[in-house]
Amino acid sequence: MPDVQQIIDKNKETLIIPDGIAVISKDQHIIVFNEAASRITGYTEDEVIGNSFEILFEKNIGDGKYILESLKNNLAFSNLSINFTDSKGHIKNVLASITPIKRDGTVLSVVFVFRDTKEMLSLAEEIQQKTSELIDQKNKLDAIFNSNIEGTFTIDNDWNVTSFNSSAEKVTGYKKSEAIGKKCWEIFNSPVCRNGCHMEQTLQKGKVMIGNELEILHKSGKKVPIKVNSNILINNKNEKIGAVETFLDMSEIKNLSAHLSEFFKYENIVGRNKEIKQIFSVLESVSQTDSSVLITGESGTGKELAARAIHLNSSRKTGPFIAVNCSAFVESLIESELFGHEKGAFTGAIKTKIGKFELAQNGTLFLDEIGDLTTTVQTKLLRVLETREFERVGGNKIIKLNARIIAATNKNLSEEIASGRFREDLYYRINVINIHLPPLRERMDDFPLIVNHFIEIFNKKFNKNIKQFSSEAFDILLDYNWQGNIRELENVIEHCFVLCNGDVIQVECLPKRLRELKKSSISPVNSDSSKGFKDAEKEFIISILERNAYNRTQTAKELNINPSTLWRKMKKFGIG
Repeated sequence: MPDVQQIIDKNKETLIIPDGIAVISKDQHIIVFNEAASRITGYTEDEVIGNSFEILFEKNIGDGKYILESLKNNLAFSNLSINFTDSKGHIKNVLASITPIKRDGTVLSVVFVFRDTKEMLSLAEEIQQKTSELIDQKNKLDAIFNSNIEGTFTIDNDWNVTSFNSSAEKVTGYKKSEAIGKKCWEIFNSPVCRNGCHMEQTLQKGKVMIGNELEILHKSGKKVPIKVNSNILINNKNEKIGAVETFLDMSEIKNLSAHLSEFFKYENIVGRNKEIKQIFSVLESVSQTDSSVLITGESGTGKELAARAIHLNSSRKTGPFIAVNCSAFVESLIESELFGHEKGAFTGAIKTKIGKFELAQNGTLFLDEIGDLTTTVQTKLLRVLETREFERVGGNKIIKLNARIIAATNKNLSEEIASGRFREDLYYRINVINIHLPPLRERMDDFPLIVNHFIEIFNKKFNKNIKQFSSEAFDILLDYNWQGNIRELENVIEHCFVLCNGDVIQVECLPKRLRELKKSSISPVNSDSSKGFKDAEKEFIISILERNAYNRTQTAKELNINPSTLWRKMKKFGIG
């Protein structure tokens, strides 16, 4: 008997299980009764220890025969369906097994192990429900994992890929089945793999890596630029089990950046005019600094084009370029637009909004038409530029400003200052470097270049092969005053491309207002004006001839007219 008790004591923790366990001695008394047995029968340990096992079979003593047979005949039983009587007199069905404990061939006692069938059924149903919930949760997590626009994968501590989402498949060209179990470097094939890559920093040193840019090799062999983030992967026991990485395909962004860089390069501010060449030089110098710039000039002269050229040729080119038209907002909204606002800051502020200053962090903020700001907003803007700090409307958190400021206006700010509509101190703050873009009428020697430039652009856009304007149509363009400057010229040429079905743009393709100019220019009332235009055209042709050393072929090409037309004009104006 002591040996049995020692076994029970030694395995006491093991016996604290869902199964009820009772040990019955050779003299048929209960000597061990665990907590599960008490829960199932309703009897406490004190109520049954030392009593006959028949206390459990008062209403169905016949089912106790298996215990007697085990004690007397050294028999073991398993998977028995037995009914016993609980402490309240109810009959319960249990699934039981009976095992004799022997020493030297003599049965000392039997172990009666039983489990409530209703409890088993309830437990099975609960397990099934939990399993179903886990499957649903897994499906949801899989859906989230695979719907992520970023490629995502995990590796274990041995660098083996353990998960691989659908976005990762698209970016790399490898299927999930191909990637799982492979070393991560076998899938990504980057020059930095196993050579101090971000994952080494994360997995070996525990560093979180954010925003690293690198190139991987697609399964097809093409190079793919990606931006990656990585972090340690921890289980619920706070143990490191690997690392997780998210990555974004930067191909389209890189292509767009290259396109923008091409479109906004200095050379696209077309011209050989002396003043334009000087502007090129200033733009290049300004791009290498972080100084504030004020770009002035009439509407349509290309102020935003110049601002973007500065940004895309500066050290901030990888940051955002945020443009704000200061004349497009009423005073009550411009402050929120620039600085942002907190939820509830004013009526209609139903959620927090990030302002343009915050969006432009690490990049460039372009304040177009700054001359249209009210003096109230000018005062607040001045403080931001002086302190390099701002707060959202309705907020109290100080936000540091890390953006270059480029401002532009078509107004004469000196006159605005004199009239009290623009703060002088703000003017000096934004006007560290001034770039003035001349109107088109002051650089007519560049006119043929600009026209040819737009012909090339719209030939590509409309898939046409238009070579030039007719002589008569070109004369009308030269005679026009171009109040809208280059922007107006661009729109006129696009209008012509829509209507032109040949390879030469004729007068009838021009907008109506330009065609009417031709009619009015030949009327007697406008004879002085006509004379003025002719003088301007004569001087213009002479300047192009001089630039080309009177080479008529080269001059005609630059003017975008036939050599015979040039010869006719030279005769007309008496140019030798």
